Amino acid sequence: MYKQPDKEKWTGRIDSESDEKSFRVHQKIRLLDIGQIQTQAENAFALLGFQCDEGVRRNQGRQGAYHAPVEVKKALANLPWHLPSHTILYDVGEITCEGGELENSQKHLGQAVERLICHNITPVVIGGGHETAYGHYLGVRQAVGSETKLGIINIDAHFDMRPYEQGPSSGTMFRQILDEDGNVGYCCLGIQPLGNTAALFETANRYGCTYVLEEELTLATLERAYEIIDDFIKNYDVLMLTLCMDVLSASAAPGVSAPSPFGLDPKIVRALLRYIISKPQTISFDICEVNPLVDENRKTIALAAAFCMEALVHFHRRQRAATGR
Repeated sequence: MYKQPDKEKWTGRIDSESDEKSFRVHQKIRLLDIGQIQTQAENAFALLGFQCDEGVRRNQGRQGAYHAPVEVKKALANLPWHLPSHTILYDVGEITCEGGELENSQKHLGQAVERLICHNITPVVIGGGHETAYGHYLGVRQAVGSETKLGIINIDAHFDMRPYEQGPSSGTMFRQILDEDGNVGYCCLGIQPLGNTAALFETANRYGCTYVLEEELTLATLERAYEIIDDFIKNYDVLMLTLCMDVLSASAAPGVSAPSPFGLDPKIVRALLRYIISKPQTISFDICEVNPLVDENRKTIALAAAFCMEALVHFHRRQRAATGR
């Protein structure tokens, strides 16, 4: 279920071969077999793909997110490098789901995430359907231990808390996690009433979830959203952040499994990412539900790559503030 990184993804424009201020990501990326990882001192990050949309298929969504990790990495390759020269960025390849083996692939993703965190490397996981988040969670929990209070922040139009008696999907992960783990809390930002049944709102309330509606997230109300995020964060030792691209307006991100006309503006999502990643508790990030097969002029792919770069930059700024480097 593991594919080693492929250097053919990492090509692009070259403005200079010697001036690092002119470099792009493809000139700085390092390829590494995840089995060969060694512990890093600081400022190390890894891009890990999860090629899977079996959860989307089970959830009756538009399939195609399997192809996103490769395409998002290709888009990242040509972005300008805005990290200090001593920053290490690895591509550690992809975990794949074949033959409908969702649960097994999530287990393998968890093992990879755990390995990165335990070697002091910040994971940036590129899904795949939002079932990616469950494997991401497994790795974080294994890395931090069962007694650590773990907060999950999900930027998403949907709660993804459906019943899972018939099996897990891309719409069940957070209910699964809350049922299995008494030391987890869940906060969802960008919820759309037209994307969730009344029963799902009742479920979220019953589980004590924190959530903010899409219509309550504007540039004018961001400070209030930050207060809600801070009130949630103060209860947890560690945070994992997950972003479902269907939280965005379909005009900005048409290439997703479940597009919405009433989604968030990309600048709102960028502001939320920056704020949450700036928190010292945040140790990992995943981005999900890009569907290259239905994208328009690769605009959703490009936006996802930009969000990944925003995450890397702000993870680094937080680490620099902590270390003085």
